[in-house]
Amino acid sequence: MPSPTPINRIVVADPVALADAAAKRLMARIEANPGRIAICLTGGSSPKQLYRLLASEAYSKRIPWDRMHWFIGDERFVSPADPLNNMAMARGIFLDRFAPKDHIHPILTDVATPDQSAERYQRELQTFYDADQLDPTRPLFDLVLMGIGPDGHTASLFPGYPAVNETERWVVGVPQAHVDPFVPRVSLTLPALASCREMLFELAGHEKHAILAKLSTDESLPANRARSLGETVLLVDQAALGEKTA
Repeated sequence: MPSPTPINRIVVADPVALADAAAKRLMARIEANPGRIAICLTGGSSPKQLYRLLASEAYSKRIPWDRMHWFIGDERFVSPADPLNNMAMARGIFLDRFAPKDHIHPILTDVATPDQSAERYQRELQTFYDADQLDPTRPLFDLVLMGIGPDGHTASLFPGYPAVNETERWVVGVPQAHVDPFVPRVSLTLPALASCREMLFELAGHEKHAILAKLSTDESLPANRARSLGETVLLVDQAALGEKTA
């Protein structure tokens, strides 16, 4: 299997510029693929501004919704109606307004355990991919959006947890989160997340400065181990770098 590529850091002024840069990169991936397009979304607060931008007329009219399929990199094991639900947030901001219902692929949480949910989502991904083994020459996703938590986790892959070292399964259950909210999770694994043409991290705000500094010294952190087999990009604003805007 090819080695993941180094990360490409792009510095922007602020969260508004970050969302704009992310939207432009997403559109570039869409325009590069004339066929079926798969985007893996992320939850938390980082992507909200991007999702609002995709719902704007400037972007929504340019997106070929009939060719787009939307997945999620991790989910909190809560009801879809719960405010903590990652895909519900994306659906509320833009997906339910524009995407065909059967092109939205949430991680379902109406089963007994996170492990059962993970097995179900892995089967859905494999059906979509039409194979049960990932081929490094045929990415699962066109773009994977990622965030970075204060402890260095990404998706729901937490430092020191067994899920970080999973190499066979595409999706795993995570019995307990390392950070708030302390609810069970379901997460794609590093090999599944790596199967993309581009992995795009978003990191904004002064509260992210500490973890950005830690990433430069601790290669074992999950966010440092998550790399695309294609292109890996870190969009970071000046506040996260500890700089003030002009």
